[in-house]
Amino acid sequence: MPGASRPVGGPDLEQVRRIVTEIPGPRSRELLARQRTLVPAGVGATLPVFVEAAGGGVLVDADGNSFIDFGSGIAVTTVGNSAPRVAERAAAQLRRFTHTCFLVNPYESYLDVCEKLNDLAPVPGEKRTILVNSGAEAVENAVKIARAATGRPGVVVFDHAFHGRTLLTMSLTAKNKPYKQGFGPFVPEVHRAPMAYPYRWPTGPANCAEEAADALEDLLDRQVGADNVAAVLVEPIQGEGGFVVPAPGFLPRVAEICRARGILLIVDEIQAGIARTGRMFACEYEGVRPDLITTAKGLAGGLPLGAVTGRAELMDAVPAGGLGGTFSGNPVACEAALGVFEEIEAHGLLERALEIGDTMLDHLSKLSGVHSVIGDVRGRGAMIAVELVEPSGDRVPAPDLAARIARRCHAEGLLVLTAGSYGNVLRFLPPLSISDTLLEEGLAILGEALARETASAV
Repeated sequence: MPGASRPVGGPDLEQVRRIVTEIPGPRSRELLARQRTLVPAGVGATLPVFVEAAGGGVLVDADGNSFIDFGSGIAVTTVGNSAPRVAERAAAQLRRFTHTCFLVNPYESYLDVCEKLNDLAPVPGEKRTILVNSGAEAVENAVKIARAATGRPGVVVFDHAFHGRTLLTMSLTAKNKPYKQGFGPFVPEVHRAPMAYPYRWPTGPANCAEEAADALEDLLDRQVGADNVAAVLVEPIQGEGGFVVPAPGFLPRVAEICRARGILLIVDEIQAGIARTGRMFACEYEGVRPDLITTAKGLAGGLPLGAVTGRAELMDAVPAGGLGGTFSGNPVACEAALGVFEEIEAHGLLERALEIGDTMLDHLSKLSGVHSVIGDVRGRGAMIAVELVEPSGDRVPAPDLAARIARRCHAEGLLVLTAGSYGNVLRFLPPLSISDTLLEEGLAILGEALARETASAV
């Protein structure tokens, strides 16, 4: 509030849920009115409260309300908002210098982040990494590298995929509204295959992996021509598509199909990577070793940083000057990323992600036994979702119910996000720094919101 002392975030922020005004409160409403005069209507907000501080498992708004955070800035503040090692490293770098452009005067922290990603990424052989500004930019560069290395133009993506909002990544994304409507024409040589989506596979989950892989082979060999395809791009867990975990065996089969045809496999770990699922990379669950891997979101703890890590001979196929950007691999963001890796190791956050996932899956599975509108519970680690359907029993998506439950949670002090091609998925991405107390309180609020909204719909 104007003139008042502002709260300090990080792990020392009071870890309580507290609602002291209506949501949004008067100060947030005042700022929202200002936003409407300054910012285009196309920039929306899931929970329109203006944040003053965040840390641990809470967000504090301009009216003094404190929310349990089940969003992590869409999987960005995985290690916690203003985590000490992230904040300290970034602050120290701000005092040294803010920018030189790595393409003009390089600096060691860029190399340190690349070295760390090269060590960790499950890419076979010698590796190289390029740093960029965002997930969309990482995907764009991965496609550029794949095309340069293979001399082929085509890219195959999957139904329900989301890869970004730039022209190329929007073309790669499956969902039309709100991401693509009115923004065409789109980039050519993009082809789409069915995703192995167990809950919605027409012949059932047991057939899902095999039939989806067969459909990919048919697309490559009969419709497009494998010799025209540079890369297949896949999310190991689809993010905006609804946290779809591909049927077991599908991702390894995709890797085999690509390898047999000289097609590169790009794994998009932008939402699932960097400890979110209990592994550093979600593709590790099935032993998939891609040719190229993209990261962003959780990589730098809230500062803009993305990366492409790939086989050295592929990364080196692009001539000098073909990769890079003015702000790419900014030194402050690089120091923050090094702080993220330190936080993961110091606090055992891979194990913590698994603990959080076990708690959420247990609670949500019990709720699904009570509420028939929960069609599916899925995810890995601290990346869990429920898919909501109409109570008729025929898996009709229930996007209105998802929106009502989310709004009720918000009013009670719990930030949750929606997702899914049909808008009927509630997704949960708590920071790995959240306490068990807040996690369980948030799940209880969710259960109450679910009960009240389903009862009111009867």
